[in-house]
Amino acid sequence: MPTRPTETRSVARAYADGDLPEFFRLSPADLPGLAERATFRPDVDRAALVAALRAYHAALGTLDRPLEVQLERLLVPNSAVVVTGQQAGVLGGPAYSVHKGASAALLARELDRDDAPVLGVYWVASQDHDADEVAGTTLLDYSEVLHRLHLDLPQGVPVGRIPWTPGYTRQVHDLLAQFDTPAERRDAVRALLDWAMQGHSYADVFARLLHRLLGPTAARPDGLIVLDPLFPDLARLMAPALRRELTDPLESSRRIEVAAAALEARGFTPQLRRAPGATNLFLEEDGGQRVLLRFAGRTFDADGRSVTRAELDALLDAHPDCLTPAAGLRPAIQDALLPTLAFVVGPGEIAYGAQLREVYALHGLQQPLLWPRLSVTWLESNVDRLLGRFGVTAAAFQADPERALGEALARERGAGAASAERLTELRDLFARLAADLGALDPTLEGAAARTSTRTLLSVARLQDLSVRALARAENDRTRQLSRLKLHLLPAGTPQEREMNFLTYVLKHGHDPVRQLLSQAAGGSVTLRLE
Repeated sequence: MPTRPTETRSVARAYADGDLPEFFRLSPADLPGLAERATFRPDVDRAALVAALRAYHAALGTLDRPLEVQLERLLVPNSAVVVTGQQAGVLGGPAYSVHKGASAALLARELDRDDAPVLGVYWVASQDHDADEVAGTTLLDYSEVLHRLHLDLPQGVPVGRIPWTPGYTRQVHDLLAQFDTPAERRDAVRALLDWAMQGHSYADVFARLLHRLLGPTAARPDGLIVLDPLFPDLARLMAPALRRELTDPLESSRRIEVAAAALEARGFTPQLRRAPGATNLFLEEDGGQRVLLRFAGRTFDADGRSVTRAELDALLDAHPDCLTPAAGLRPAIQDALLPTLAFVVGPGEIAYGAQLREVYALHGLQQPLLWPRLSVTWLESNVDRLLGRFGVTAAAFQADPERALGEALARERGAGAASAERLTELRDLFARLAADLGALDPTLEGAAARTSTRTLLSVARLQDLSVRALARAENDRTRQLSRLKLHLLPAGTPQEREMNFLTYVLKHGHDPVRQLLSQAAGGSVTLRLE
């Protein structure tokens, strides 16, 4: 009988442990021999790809000699890429958007060979139309004032179609003017953003910022190449894969659902579901709205409007950027365009990937290695000192702040009643008591064990309540819990998923970028900033 799905089973964790070989072609353990196992995709027209990337960067205003050198390396017949991507968040979005880019650059550097170049590519998710996900960001200044920037974006429109307006620029300037940091740091970031904000679209500004932070330079020749799939020359290269999808528009959805059922049978909760009739394609309407295509056997339905296959084929010929993939198809379309060796992803994307192996096969592709991105927690000196005073790690605090701080305070005050050791002593005492009672009357041993379990659970609950109360009482007195939350759990969210990376650039200059690009390509690290 299938195991009942539970929220505690993590696809990403199981994947890291190599436990899901039926869902993934490769696992992280395959990294050492990855280059030898790679298929270097002779079907990719590298000359056309490089020409399209050159045209895109010329239009973006980022085509310079270091980038040209990287593009020339992509012309080598057995070259490959490590790709990552993210929605185009305001001012770069949450810090992990930059961490992902650094991971791709670092992994490409690790895999790169003179005879088989490997380059890092950042896929700017300009086709995405979820305005709520990309319109806001959070920054924390030296006075520990949390600044929230939120731009008013049109709903349902791909962010690559949204013009960057003077009003958006004014909001950014207003935030910088209020941000407490040394004037020279503020001026440097303002100059960076003023340059980035010369981009025409919302996605352009994101791409220009990522290019300046992580792109190739004379001192960093192996920097990332940014890519916008809405750029017409690039979209035209993806049109053949989208046309293949149109020949059997529900098959990829069927394969995703088959994988979903298999995951459920293993006790996991699938991340992707496809409703009956739903394809994995979006159509961009004349008004800019992006609507999901449905298929009923003969014609497609675009939010109530009937569309024929012939009309979609004509659209691909004339405006290929108006037909775009949904989440279940996007990785395969991405890797039909690129000679992808590895795809740097977060935990949610790994869960998606578990359902996409056969979607790749549908398009004649092999799923690349999914590489878990580098996860970073930034510790500024004041936070580092505070955690050190309590003997608490950033990871423990982020997992459960009140308990971590409360247990530290209990240790500091010698409150043994709240310690794990005291609970262990009690557990050992109950075990001896149950054994003694069982020796007197075997029928009592089970009842004694059950009483022990109930009692220990009650005591553990009381201990938990006591240490949390201790943390709250300390916070009422010193506000230390609130201070740590502000830095490590802003808005109740782990730091790298909420805090903007420019927070650290505004306060610490180039050092955060330097440290980031000095790490390994994956894992979890805590980086300290003076």
